[in-house]
Amino acid sequence: MTDRRHLSQSEVERLLKATQGARHERRDRCLLLLMFRHGLRVSELCGLRLSQVDLEERVLHVARLKRGLSTTHPLRGDEIRTLRRWLAVRARMKADSDAVFLSERRTPLNRRTVWHLVRRYGECAGLSLPAHPHMLRHACGYELANQGADTRLIQDYLGHRNIQHTVQYTAANPARFEKLWR
Repeated sequence: MTDRRHLSQSEVERLLKATQGARHERRDRCLLLLMFRHGLRVSELCGLRLSQVDLEERVLHVARLKRGLSTTHPLRGDEIRTLRRWLAVRARMKADSDAVFLSERRTPLNRRTVWHLVRRYGECAGLSLPAHPHMLRHACGYELANQGADTRLIQDYLGHRNIQHTVQYTAANPARFEKLWR
């Protein structure tokens, strides 16, 4: 058993690719992509409402839990396309709920279902470790650090009140040492 608590960028890509041809491909690809790109906790994903998604303004209003700082994140082109595809399927479901992600029964997805989906797609992707939803949140933090984002920006993006919850991402980034010993 490994103690690594995050997925790498290539593992996230393999996880997303594993949704191809799945019964709920559009929903599942969308939820995995949003969890990764926005560092969503599983409960934040399950609680995501249609009013938080603004495709016209290209933003996602992220309501953080655990006393986190809520923020508004930009949506990238691939996220918008993925959301549009899922929301078209969702509209045909004629659900009474305003939850973004629904089960076949047209009820909001629950945490257990999302855990099961992530685990199953991790197995389908042939990942070397058992995947779980929080690994996508950590993957977001590490990827932002790898892209050179500073600790404070990552802190704001993930909604951390305490910067000590954020430093793990930048402390593990070997790129920060690149300019040393030139």
